[in-house]
Amino acid sequence: MNKTIRTVIAVCLAAVLLCGGICLGTVFCIRHSDASLSAAPAEAAALPASEGYVTAAYAPAAPAAEETGLSASDIYDLACRQVVGISSTVRGYNMFGQLSSTAVSGTGFILTEDGYILTNNHVVEDAQRSGAAVKVMLYDGSEYEAQIVGAESTESDIALLKIDARGLTPVVLGNSDEMKVGEQAYVVGNPLGELTYTLTSGIISALDREIATERNVRVHMFQLDAAINAGNSGGPVYNDRGEVIGVVTAKYKSAGIEGLGFAIPVNTARAIAESIREKGYVAGKPYFGIIVTNQTDEDVEAADGVRGVIVHSVSEGSCAENAGMQAGDLIVEMDGTVVETKEDIARVKLDYRAGDECQVKIWREGEYRTLTVVFDEETPETQVPIPQEETPYDDAPDRGTDPEEPQDADPFSGSFEDWMNDFFGRFFDYFGEEGEEEGGSAPEGGSGSKGFRHFG
Repeated sequence: MNKTIRTVIAVCLAAVLLCGGICLGTVFCIRHSDASLSAAPAEAAALPASEGYVTAAYAPAAPAAEETGLSASDIYDLACRQVVGISSTVRGYNMFGQLSSTAVSGTGFILTEDGYILTNNHVVEDAQRSGAAVKVMLYDGSEYEAQIVGAESTESDIALLKIDARGLTPVVLGNSDEMKVGEQAYVVGNPLGELTYTLTSGIISALDREIATERNVRVHMFQLDAAINAGNSGGPVYNDRGEVIGVVTAKYKSAGIEGLGFAIPVNTARAIAESIREKGYVAGKPYFGIIVTNQTDEDVEAADGVRGVIVHSVSEGSCAENAGMQAGDLIVEMDGTVVETKEDIARVKLDYRAGDECQVKIWREGEYRTLTVVFDEETPETQVPIPQEETPYDDAPDRGTDPEEPQDADPFSGSFEDWMNDFFGRFFDYFGEEGEEEGGSAPEGGSGSKGFRHFG
């Protein structure tokens, strides 16, 4: 009997142990399985998607908003608060040679909350010359008359305006030195002066292009392929962070060619605007103190075949006079660079600042001489308008003209001749022979090299 009881107890204990073992084994397997699953994402990171455990739950997080940039809609919302339309009505000659009024339209953008506005010089230069009012329009329809604080037109194409307003939304200026080809670019402006607040987009196509515009001013700009047209001049180029990186200035205009637009880098524009705001002019520009004229064939023959630029007059007390330069001298080189036209001198001066020294080689009375010129600073008082009609230097003493006084107080004097030159220059641009290769001289008749056009 006792033996039977012990047998039953042993069987029960064995059954209990067996069941307990099964339960413990099940729990261990479940925990081991959980541990393996928790380690799967780490392993999956090192495996191709087809072999690992990558699922939606373990997909990489989306980049932060500041890394992906703003959307086009966000850029446009900013621009509607920061971009302005600019217009003026100027008098000039129409295609029939009749004096008439012409509406000029362009774009600008707000630099400060108290009303400083940046645009292109060519948008407002006709109004400034003729005394016409310049008007600025905001997105909400409000309109202000603007004061032209200052402008720069010999090395760039920038003007600074001021309106009597407060609480405006200024742009954020980026760093154009950090631009890269292929980056996104957005343009907001007023094409045709009618399609206000138009947004177009593209990419930055190239950096540091030297462009000779129709005004024969060579400006360093970057290239972009966003659609721009007449009326876009002076408007901002945004990057995808909503920063302004350039000022729309020109495009290549020719039949069958599109997508070649150009903008002045904002770092250049910023420096000019700050100088104009602080001093009323662009500080540091070199001033030579001379008025020059190009040689005629007769002048070359009289100079024994020596080619250069004739010094028409020398301003009293200028760096040129201090260096010993005289009316009648023929400038042939500047620091080893050959100069044969007054445009050559203007281009060479771009490489100098006020206070820089330049070795100027001249031809005088049958022999060459070298003068050391230390450039003065160009100020509004020293800016001298070049006479519209070049006068031989030997007539200068008889004219008695003070080079610091305007040559003509009538803003419309010579306008018809300018109109004729421009008309035929444009005609030959489109229907005549092609101009010289980029970097060559612009064709006579007014138009710049190879179809580049300003807007506004």
